[in-house]
Amino acid sequence: MESRDIVIIGGGPAGLAAAIAAHEAGCTDVLVLERDVQLGGILNQCIHNGFGLHTFKEELTGPEYAARYVDRARELGIECRLGTMVVELTPEHVVWTVSPDRGVHAISAKAVILAMGCRERPRGALNIPGFRPAGIFSAGTAQRLVNIEGEMPGREVVILGSGDIGLIMARRMTLEGAHVACVAELMPYSGGLKRNIVQCLDDYGIPLLLSHTVTRVEGINRVEAVWVAEVDESLRPIAGTEVRYPCDTLLLSVGLLPENELSRDAGVELSPVTRGPVVDDALQTSVEGVFACGNVLHVHDLVDYVSQEAAAAGRAAARYVANSSSEAESQTEGTREDERCLSVVAEGGVRYTVPSTVYPARMDEKLLVRFRVDNVYRDRFVSVYVGNKRVWHRKRRVMAPGEMEDVSLKRADLEAAVGATTIRVTLEEE
Repeated sequence: MESRDIVIIGGGPAGLAAAIAAHEAGCTDVLVLERDVQLGGILNQCIHNGFGLHTFKEELTGPEYAARYVDRARELGIECRLGTMVVELTPEHVVWTVSPDRGVHAISAKAVILAMGCRERPRGALNIPGFRPAGIFSAGTAQRLVNIEGEMPGREVVILGSGDIGLIMARRMTLEGAHVACVAELMPYSGGLKRNIVQCLDDYGIPLLLSHTVTRVEGINRVEAVWVAEVDESLRPIAGTEVRYPCDTLLLSVGLLPENELSRDAGVELSPVTRGPVVDDALQTSVEGVFACGNVLHVHDLVDYVSQEAAAAGRAAARYVANSSSEAESQTEGTREDERCLSVVAEGGVRYTVPSTVYPARMDEKLLVRFRVDNVYRDRFVSVYVGNKRVWHRKRRVMAPGEMEDVSLKRADLEAAVGATTIRVTLEEE
């Protein structure tokens, strides 16, 4: 069996950033496994600009952003195996792979970083009445067809769901000569970034129908029309509000699901909210030595945040390997069960937080806690309580579910709260 210090599952933006950070932190025995024939993940089909504003302070396309990390990984000599599918991960850090070169192959790792990304929710999860005609695509599939395969899915388009991929594809299809009749969104708010609503819909005169959904698909061989209706507060279609839109294509942008089949098989605890692993401040999962980052952990709105998070996971994995390699350091460090742990609780409009637990004795001087809200809020304060003491209180003009928020916690504040067992992140009116 092959043995490696760190094995990273996934060669997209998260996997590459984690590999580079781990290598730069002193762990040079890093292996990246990627099932595709090239590195970069989903960024290879995201040919629009808007990437890299936070990381590189310049505007890049998706392939350009990915190329920065691919080039750096090659400069460092990080081994990346392409066309390699991971089929199983055991709690003992044994990674089973299948590839044309090696066949079925097992790798034993001191630490594993999960960076498998996410997938789109399919039509089967929506229960839309009608036949199963051609012309129904997920927005990501349509993006690949147009940007990589050079094929147009259709010419008369309706989009269900206002996630960022759906908004971007509304613009892309329009630029390629298609007519986008509308974007229908079930919720009373958009699931995408505000800038994408402006640049992809408003600038092209494409209507966004909030609190609307597709109730029926017409067509047997090919989509001929869809019916769109308004929904009430219980998200049920309102009778008499149906409007028929003739079209040959329905694009679905109805949510992303973290790819966690491998995580589940390894015994990793998953969050019922994010459907990603539950992690501590080092981005370590419930399985010792297994870390998670990027969209496999929780769906991000900006790839820059993915890279920042993945770099933190890479550094944490490198520290874990270094400590586990030294018996003296391992005895000094102890185990997570021996240390004081604070649970991070989401309340008052905060939907979830990452991380879910914090070990003050091990964390850095400052810790960035990311979270999303469950509705659109205006002029609210974000407050953080350690026990009964408020350590963070900042006003936010607007917060929406489509945009990630964050707070910064200081280790000194957590250590000073003797006896506290929770960190509460909540929204307050004053």
